[in-house]
Amino acid sequence: MIRPEAQAALWRWREVGLGGLVLMLGLWLIRLGGYLLVPLGVGISLAGVALAVLAWRRLRFATPGDAPGVVQVDEGQVAYMGPQVGGFVSLRDLIELRLIGMRGRRLWRLKQADGQTLLIPVEAAGSEALFDAFSALPGMSSADLVTALEPPAGADSRAVIAGGENRLVWRRRGHGSVMATE
Repeated sequence: MIRPEAQAALWRWREVGLGGLVLMLGLWLIRLGGYLLVPLGVGISLAGVALAVLAWRRLRFATPGDAPGVVQVDEGQVAYMGPQVGGFVSLRDLIELRLIGMRGRRLWRLKQADGQTLLIPVEAAGSEALFDAFSALPGMSSADLVTALEPPAGADSRAVIAGGENRLVWRRRGHGSVMATE
């Protein structure tokens, strides 16, 4: 009954829609009035807004593409299985997260305390699970993750990739040197 493309688009926006429905429920409760329903409606409305904003960020983070390999996140461990390379990184041992450009692709570069690194294509299958995993890192916000994927102001995304993008997204406190800016 529904075309597959339209069904895929609706499925992709389902979390944002759910946040909107929760917001509408809260506004309806506020409209009913009363000492009990107004505060309850305000709380539900705020939860709906928070859910919709988080879903919108998650939607912007998920980059469609056809990069090789599969990403899995399981109990604090990120696994990438590619056709030629792959590996595992524990989020607890992660000290640095970078976004780099290499050979026409954007890659997440995850570095552990022992120096091992794992490169994961941004468009790999299952990479949307990285949003929640990276958001759980200490000091990392979901807004920072979405901002990291956007090209710098005045730069074309293809030029950034071709130019060897190397952007620090997150670093664990106490690891590496921090340069003061003037």
